[in-house]
Amino acid sequence: EVQLVESGGGSVQTGGSLRLSCTASGFNHDDYTIGWYRQTPGKEREGVSCISMSDGVTYYDDSVKGRFTVSRDMAKNSVYLQMNSLKPEDTAVYYCAADVTTITGWIHGFINYWTQGTRVTVSS
Repeated sequence: EVQLVESGGGSVQTGGSLRLSCTASGFNHDDYTIGWYRQTPGKEREGVSCISMSDGVTYYDDSVKGRFTVSRDMAKNSVYLQMNSLKPEDTAVYYCAADVTTITGWIHGFINYWTQGTRVTVSS
């Protein structure tokens, strides 16, 4: 059984930084893609960033390029999202999401495994 455990989140002021972590268990191999979606009230969930555990290829939504960095620790089956230069529009619930799929598949939401989400609040 696949399980994802997410930590991090919180409240910061504009320009601040936060780090999200997500640890996966239950995947038989490293051929999965994992990352974060986010959602604000009244909007659809949007893919923020992800990484392929097998080869380290990454994806970033245009809204976070240059500010967010996703990384992996293969030994810990963990990924991290370092969020710098945070803006009020980054305020959302962030969900770690993973599945045995390509980055393209992850972006299109072909994902079965999600966390319950963690709140990120950026105040101006």
